[in-house]
Amino acid sequence: MKRIYLLASALTLVFASCQKSGEEIIDQNLANQETEVFAIAKEQCGTMGVLEENIAKNPELIQSMEAVEAHTKMAIKHGMTKRLAADGKIEIPVVFHVIYNKSSENIPLGQLEDQIVALNEDFSLNNPGRNSIPSEFSSVEANIGVRFVLEDVIRVKTKKRRWRPDDSMKFSSSGGSDVVNPQEFLNIWVVGNMPYRGGNILGYAQFPGGSWSTDGVVMDHRFTGTTQYSTGRTATHEVGHWLNLRHIWGDGGCGATDYVDDTPDSDAPSRGCPSYPTVNCGTADMTMNFMDYSDDPCLNMFTEGQKVRMLSVFANGGFRASMAD
Repeated sequence: MKRIYLLASALTLVFASCQKSGEEIIDQNLANQETEVFAIAKEQCGTMGVLEENIAKNPELIQSMEAVEAHTKMAIKHGMTKRLAADGKIEIPVVFHVIYNKSSENIPLGQLEDQIVALNEDFSLNNPGRNSIPSEFSSVEANIGVRFVLEDVIRVKTKKRRWRPDDSMKFSSSGGSDVVNPQEFLNIWVVGNMPYRGGNILGYAQFPGGSWSTDGVVMDHRFTGTTQYSTGRTATHEVGHWLNLRHIWGDGGCGATDYVDDTPDSDAPSRGCPSYPTVNCGTADMTMNFMDYSDDPCLNMFTEGQKVRMLSVFANGGFRASMAD
C-alpha cells in the first residue's frame, strides 16, 4: 500500500519513509487551484476498524464470519482448492463506482485500467518487483490464479466532499452508488477523502460473510491505479481482505495470527521499504507481502498459504463460489 508523502516546499511533494498519524499530504487540485491538506491515519487500511464497528452494530456478523472460517478450514483440510488451482484462472469482473465532488476525483478510465493491470500482475505472479524477494521466502511465493477484468464504470457526482468509512458511499440514497450483482462482480467504490480516527485511510474492504448490499472494496481516488502516490498496491491489499486474508502481523503482538502457516510471525506492520532482514518475534519479517504496510514498490508477493485461504472462498460451498462457476 502506498505510503506517506511530506511537504518539502509549497510546490513540491516528496516521498517519506514511513507513515504516522498526523503527517500531512498536500493534494493540489489543478483544475480549480484549490489546495487540500489531509493527514494519513496510522492504520491507513481501515478494514479491521470498520469490522469492529460493524460487529458492534450487528453481533450476528460474528456467526457469519465464523461459518466462513469453518468452511475455509474444511476446504483446506480436504484439498478442495486443488481443483480450482488446477482448472486455471478464476475470472472476476470488476465494477468501479467513481463517486466525485471535484473534477480531480472523477478519475479517468486509464487510471482504472491501470488498477486492473496492477491487480492482474499481483495475483498472477507477474509483479514487477518480485525478483527482489529474498530466497528465504521465494519458495512459498504463489500464483493465485485469479484474473480481473473491467466490467463497468459507474460515475456519480455528489455534494459530499468527505466520506467516513461507514458504507454510506455504497447507497444512492446517501449520495453514493448501489452495489451491482455482488455474487458475480467485485464492486470497488472510489471516493474522495475518508477521514477516520484522527487521519485519513487509503481504503478498506469487507470480509466474506458480511451483507451483500455492502460487499466490496472502497478506495481513495489518489491511491487507485497509477498516480503520484500509488502504483495500485493498495487495491491488491484490500482485495486480499475481500478474499479473506488478514494483515500479515495478525493485528496484534508476537503470537497473533493471520490464519496462514507460511507467513512469519511479527508484532506490527512494516513502514516504508524495510531492509532485509528485519527481525521481529525471532524471525525475519515478510515485509514484501501484500498484506503488510510497506510502500507500493516494496510489496511483491502472496504465499502458498495465503493462496489456499483465498481460493477457499471460491470452493464448493464457499462465500464466493458463484464467481468460480
